Amino acid sequence: MDITRVKRVLFKLSGEVLMGDAGYGVDPVFLGKVADDLKRVSDLGIQLGLVVGGGNIFRGLSTSAKEMERTRADRMGMLATVINGLALADALENRGVQARVMSALAMPEVAESFVHEEAIRHLDEGRVVIFVAGTGNPFFTTDTAAALRAVEIKADLLLKGTKVDGVYSADPEKVPDATRFDALTYEDVLSRSLRVMDLTATTLCRENALPIRVFSIRGDQALSRQMRGEGKGTWIEER
Repeated sequence: MDITRVKRVLFKLSGEVLMGDAGYGVDPVFLGKVADDLKRVSDLGIQLGLVVGGGNIFRGLSTSAKEMERTRADRMGMLATVINGLALADALENRGVQARVMSALAMPEVAESFVHEEAIRHLDEGRVVIFVAGTGNPFFTTDTAAALRAVEIKADLLLKGTKVDGVYSADPEKVPDATRFDALTYEDVLSRSLRVMDLTATTLCRENALPIRVFSIRGDQALSRQMRGEGKGTWIEER
């Protein structure tokens, strides 16, 4: 796939990444760097949707949620994504980029409710759309939310920014000689149980022929460099 020809993308950003070096919450310095890079992508004329996780604040499967009822814990995680989405929208608008936060949970005083026709309208009018609160349902990850929203807005590509520069045969931080893949099929990911996205998200992408690009969000201009066809990463698509 020629990434430089892509017109509309969905970018999945983990909440943990927003911690930067702070260890918890949102690091304003790293948030600013991410917002600067999102602006560069928007300035390229690319329509940009964004799904952000909440792991920097709370995750339904975290140690702190261990004694909680799963549905309630997952809803707390959804609310954490709303906080991150509002922070990203604020940072973007401070840089002159129009942004809309759209929530899968109804909270009209805080964000627009997600309606896919409205999301597409915002994208067509040049706004960055930040999708929060996951799918609005417990037991589904933000990976699945990203795949779902990407399909709904008819994105050309799903981008996943991680801590490492692609998909490896094992965790490279724990296994130094792990192999990095330049390209995989959906079946490769599923059959090898590679930790890219969860089973539901990967299957949804496969069923809708939605290409996935996995890359490191760390480093200067990581996202915009990808959109210019630069930088390492792993493609996941049918060959």
